Amino acid sequence: MRLSRPPVDNNGTFQAIVLREFRRKLLENYTNRCSYLGKASNVDSLESDTRRELLYVGLYLLIWGESANLRFMPECICYIFHHMAMELNRILEDYIDEETGRPWIPSISGENAFLNRVVKPIYDTIKAEVAKNKYGTAPHDRWRNYDDFNEYFWSKSCFHTLNWPLDFNSKFTSERKTGFVERRTFWNVYRRFDRLWVRVLSLFITWSGMRLFHALPEPAMEFSRVSRQTSRLVLGKVLRILVAAAWTGAFVFCYTRIWVQRNHDKHWSNEANQRVTFFLGLAFLYGLPELVELVLLFLPRIWLNSKVFDLLSWWFHGDCYIGQGLREGVVDRIKYVLFWVVVLEHEWDWQAIFSVSNKFIIELLWLPVVLVYLADTQIWYSIYSPFVGAAMGLLQMLGEIRNIEQLRWRFRFFATAIQFNLMPQEEIKISGGSLREKLCEAFHQLKVRCRLQLPFKMVELESNQVKANKFALIWNEIVTTFREEDIISDKEVELLQLPPNSWEIRIIRWPCFLLGNELLRALDLATDLYDAPDNWLWYKICKNEYRRCAVIETYDCVKYLMLHKLIKSSTEEHSILEVLFQEIDHSIEIKKFTKTFRMIALRQIHSKLIKLVELLLEPNNNMNEIATAMQSLYAVVVSYLFKAKMTMDQLRKDGLAPKSRTAMAELLFKNAIEFPDPSEEHFYMQIKRLHTIITTRDSMHTVPLNNEARRRLAFFSNSLFMKMPRAPRVEKMIAFSVLTPFNNEHVLYSKEQLKTKNEDGISILYYLQTIYDDEWKNFIERMHRERMVTANEIWTTKLRDLRLWASYRGQTFARTVRGMMYYYRALRLLAFLDSSLETNITITKEAEGIALMKYTYVVSCQKYWEYKAIGDPRAEEIIDLLKHNEALRMAHVDQVSTGSDEKECYSVLLKYDRQLQREVEIYRIKLPGPMNIGEGKPENQNHGIVFTRGDAVQTIDMNQDNYFEEALKIRNLLEEFKHHHGIHRPTILGVREHIFSGSVSSVAWFMSAQETSFVTLFQRLFANLLKIRMHYGHPDVFDRFWFMTRGGLSKASKVINISEDIFAGFNCTLRGGSVTHHEYIQVGKGRDLGLNQISAFEAKIACGNGEQFLSRDVYRLGQRLDFFRMLSFFHTTIGYFFNTTVIILSVYGFLWGQLYLALSGVENSVLGYNNNSRKALSAVINQDLIIQFGLFMTLPAIFESSVENGFLEAIWEFLVMQLELSTVFYTFSMGTRAHFFGRTVLHGGAKYRQTGCNFVVRHTSFAENYRLYARSHFIKAIEFGFILMVYATCTPSAKVTFFYIDMSVTCWLLVLSWIFAPFLFNPLGFDWLKTVYDFEEFMNWIWCRDGVLAKATQSWERWWNEEQDHLVTTSLWGKLLEIVLNLRFFFFQYGIVYHLGISGQSRSVFVYLWSLIFIFAAFGIYLTMSYVRNNYGAKQHIYVRLAEFLLMVLGILLVIALRQFTAFRYVDIFISLLAFIPTGWGLLSIAQVFRPLLRRTRLWDSVVSLA
Repeated sequence: MRLSRPPVDNNGTFQAIVLREFRRKLLENYTNRCSYLGKASNVDSLESDTRRELLYVGLYLLIWGESANLRFMPECICYIFHHMAMELNRILEDYIDEETGRPWIPSISGENAFLNRVVKPIYDTIKAEVAKNKYGTAPHDRWRNYDDFNEYFWSKSCFHTLNWPLDFNSKFTSERKTGFVERRTFWNVYRRFDRLWVRVLSLFITWSGMRLFHALPEPAMEFSRVSRQTSRLVLGKVLRILVAAAWTGAFVFCYTRIWVQRNHDKHWSNEANQRVTFFLGLAFLYGLPELVELVLLFLPRIWLNSKVFDLLSWWFHGDCYIGQGLREGVVDRIKYVLFWVVVLEHEWDWQAIFSVSNKFIIELLWLPVVLVYLADTQIWYSIYSPFVGAAMGLLQMLGEIRNIEQLRWRFRFFATAIQFNLMPQEEIKISGGSLREKLCEAFHQLKVRCRLQLPFKMVELESNQVKANKFALIWNEIVTTFREEDIISDKEVELLQLPPNSWEIRIIRWPCFLLGNELLRALDLATDLYDAPDNWLWYKICKNEYRRCAVIETYDCVKYLMLHKLIKSSTEEHSILEVLFQEIDHSIEIKKFTKTFRMIALRQIHSKLIKLVELLLEPNNNMNEIATAMQSLYAVVVSYLFKAKMTMDQLRKDGLAPKSRTAMAELLFKNAIEFPDPSEEHFYMQIKRLHTIITTRDSMHTVPLNNEARRRLAFFSNSLFMKMPRAPRVEKMIAFSVLTPFNNEHVLYSKEQLKTKNEDGISILYYLQTIYDDEWKNFIERMHRERMVTANEIWTTKLRDLRLWASYRGQTFARTVRGMMYYYRALRLLAFLDSSLETNITITKEAEGIALMKYTYVVSCQKYWEYKAIGDPRAEEIIDLLKHNEALRMAHVDQVSTGSDEKECYSVLLKYDRQLQREVEIYRIKLPGPMNIGEGKPENQNHGIVFTRGDAVQTIDMNQDNYFEEALKIRNLLEEFKHHHGIHRPTILGVREHIFSGSVSSVAWFMSAQETSFVTLFQRLFANLLKIRMHYGHPDVFDRFWFMTRGGLSKASKVINISEDIFAGFNCTLRGGSVTHHEYIQVGKGRDLGLNQISAFEAKIACGNGEQFLSRDVYRLGQRLDFFRMLSFFHTTIGYFFNTTVIILSVYGFLWGQLYLALSGVENSVLGYNNNSRKALSAVINQDLIIQFGLFMTLPAIFESSVENGFLEAIWEFLVMQLELSTVFYTFSMGTRAHFFGRTVLHGGAKYRQTGCNFVVRHTSFAENYRLYARSHFIKAIEFGFILMVYATCTPSAKVTFFYIDMSVTCWLLVLSWIFAPFLFNPLGFDWLKTVYDFEEFMNWIWCRDGVLAKATQSWERWWNEEQDHLVTTSLWGKLLEIVLNLRFFFFQYGIVYHLGISGQSRSVFVYLWSLIFIFAAFGIYLTMSYVRNNYGAKQHIYVRLAEFLLMVLGILLVIALRQFTAFRYVDIFISLLAFIPTGWGLLSIAQVFRPLLRRTRLWDSVVSLA
């Protein structure tokens, strides 16, 4: 490997320096750990001992390679390496064992000794601890995860307790939490980001009080690890509480003294002012550390080795190995500080409500105001960030070439840009150079960026056939891949390809789509300027580069055709034509073409030439017709072209006519025609191109027709003018691998999947043919070209092609493999171009070898052996992909029976051997046990990473694609690892993504717009300005050796790391890495296509953020980042979900507050007709309106679209999205995020949700929609709807129509969106027949009783229980909070009963108590009737009828009595039912909390029946 460019000599110094740098990088984490613990490193730094350096490197890699799941614990590996390196040193130094007197023998030796005595015991300990997790239901503080085990090795105590060889009787196997305790509570939002809330909510006294409030719960939160920590932990917690309490007491005492003195003196006396001064001085002293931090933020980074600073670090941040010195450069700090200064200077004005005097009413009115105030920073951030992100995109020159029209005009710069960016720079520039050379290089780069390089590079390419051919080869290979993907047709291939320079044509032969109509325009110019000088006519033609090239190419092509291809060289006709072309060339050379020849005759020559070319293209060539056409063309030339009249004798004299008079009487070209062989394809390609140039009157602005092809060409051409590092030669580039974890996804669509129709008669193939109609036509055209005769062959001989075509349009493994193998194809081409000095270009075996050496694609499919054992078709499909892709490797876990019940597990790497015609093993590594003891995907990645090669690894998911033209830029991207971005070199290279699934449906488009803005606009903002970009998934490129020594590409602890990818970013930032983002290269990505899939994805992300909320990584970043980066971190990760939840809670607070005002009758008495108060209330809800209209997603999407597609196009997209109800979709998605985030934080229940990403070609039943959205949307929407209806009937304000609309329109929008979105975005959602079937299915599902084998999809009762399972496993505080929240439903009844006529306008509490008595009485009657029905319904049915009759009679008598003796009204019955529904729901919700107790009683059956 090559980390830098050391000096080259012939004495081996080069290899020694490379090895030493590699060793330092590989063991950097080990060295840092030794320094942190105060331990001497066991790696001797002998500069001259290359052998020892190599042994250290080999030892670490061997340990890491065999560590299996321990690779998630980098400091554990450091601990093992520390002791094994010590033993290695003793062996190298011939150390004599004092006990035996013999040479030192390693303490661990023998076959599989390291695995059995080191790895497996630790693995077994971890596995046993994971079992305590109880499949994700146990609280995190009850068991240890990977991080707990790893952080055990952050302390010196591990050397004393675990020892070496490992002592597994130590506390290592019995201890609980280490380093941090994850507890499930909303308190975490304050505990992790206390500085944020101190800024928002406090000043001086409350500041110190909130610090005390932060310090007090810390001991309780960390109690689970106090027992094994040193006294420093307890001391730190106690001291923080004491200091915070002292400061709070001091502030309260001083503040009280001020007002005591003020009240005593009755004015601000000198003594009172002195006390104020003292208070301010105390406040200054208290805030001094914050001021010092603010000053240091703008100073360069300095290193101070002092015990005082160690003590300060321990006091403010505690003892922690990671998270030290999270600083950025001064310039970067200034940039993100300025961003947040602009955001934070805006605050909402809520002063109008202060005019209300009733304190309780103030609290009700201020509740939603305060909640929105907590989220206002997120709102302003959402407003400003799209502006800044869009401006950054414009500065990076994104959107310079937005469409094919702009590409046509700038295509002539293409060769310059490709030569500059994709071709290797000269060796002198690699090694440096003088200041002048660097300035010239920078000036040259500026000219290329600004498209000022044309006059030089075009001439250079026209004179250098090698460079011209290289440019043509790259472009043509891009066009070829387009045709292979069927996004262009055969005709478009001819128009787009750059033909090789042949037929002695002097200029670059641009693609025909650029030359369309240019020759005819040149003819028009020549006809119009028939008397103009040559210089003027040529100047007018050359104003358009493509017109100039069209004229020259046509002339050179016709000349070569006549003299070298069509006319026999030994004939008199050939001599005549030779003289004629010499005459034309001479007139052009002396600039007398317009004086010598008649320009008007060019029209006639043009028509005769078209006739000749068309005859040459006919399948059955007629020599006589061709000779006649030549004769006609010759006649026009000699008769009309020359201005000077020439007799026959003059023509013979000048050699322009036959010498013999008899020859003139006959057909001149009859015996001179020499037609090429029909198999000579190159000749016909040239003739076709000539025909296109001379006949096309269309400007070809629609070529290519396919939108995807147009987008890809525009982006590729635009990216070549963006800033990127220069590409090295392939043999000198950084080697890299691509890693993809594979689980249960589709490999290829089968024949049955493609043909099978759903209940609506729609198959996947029909669906694809409909939405990709042009690509289907291109596919059929390609199949006919490949000798398909009949349409039925598509299901027989061409079945594999059909399956691939369909699979390449879905989100399948085959599509991902095809995309990733473009890297190999691109590197193979570039490797040849690096070494080719010839004009005849053919890929060599050497280039293929170099590409294989630099690139490997590893797919980690642990279940392959299962597929193969059970005969799953996916096993054969995977082998087929291995067979057709040389650089593809597949890793899987093989289980070998040992003769007993136990099985041995092995990691195996496979490839396909073309000689043996089967898959063969490359490597086999024994494992300590099954790999999947954590989260599945990161464990799968960890299983495969051991087989990757090179310095970098790109993580690619199963729903991704790649493009050949983008793969050409991979060398440039990898060079970013060598450049500093700020003060750091990057350890993760972020890559732009294109969401290719947006054209499938409207909701897929909305999701695509949302994701596109996130993976482009926000990513460049996070990385380049806020310096807080994490790893949000794929396709980022990792510094492989940096991450393999720091825990891998993700984290894998059960549940807490369910969003495994982002933890790689957290880990990278905490350990001093840097994440960048680069937009000159893109990778395709698919997203979910239907509403149910999208909702499952949103739920997965929200649950993942809820778990991140609890994690130690978020805590440490929130505490250790500087204030402004902490703001960025909060609002770009969990803060977004937290604030979304707060916004929903503000709607709750507003509606329940208004309900109280309406039902209590105090709304007008308190607010009256105060316009300011009503205006303030409207302002609060209008903020919700902004959010509900999708500000978080719509605004960024508009700005990103305006950057890349133009402002008008962005506005049009926005309008179309609104017409397609994007507002409903985004409002619905907001509810999904808020529900699952809040539930996960309070109760847990997060789990991996596999969305599938399949095509949505079927109708979703109402029962399925109800199961998915009842708890998250429907019930909440019904609750809001009830409140709004009651408010409308009970408040006098509703009579003011505009006020009611202004107050409630956004809430009604939310209600309607949450209820109707699943139907609006459901195929055939309003079809009457489907609705009838859905209703019948739903009722059957509702009344199906729970059985032993019943599933949630079959029984409502089973679904209801499963939906509430999180309440069974939640903590005591979670249960109590759930009960408290459900008490709100009883308030609904409390307000309603006082509006009953029977209440007699009474406000006594007994009215409410009587209503509860009636409810329980009704419940008792229901239980009685259930008992009668269950016991007598079968054999003595008459008793059931009698009981029902008596109940009816009693009911009628009760109504008559109430009507007679009270103020009862008949409408009271309906109002009572309106009150009973929320109360009943509240009782049922509370009953679910006590389900473990109630299920033991007979009461539970009644609860289920009532529900």
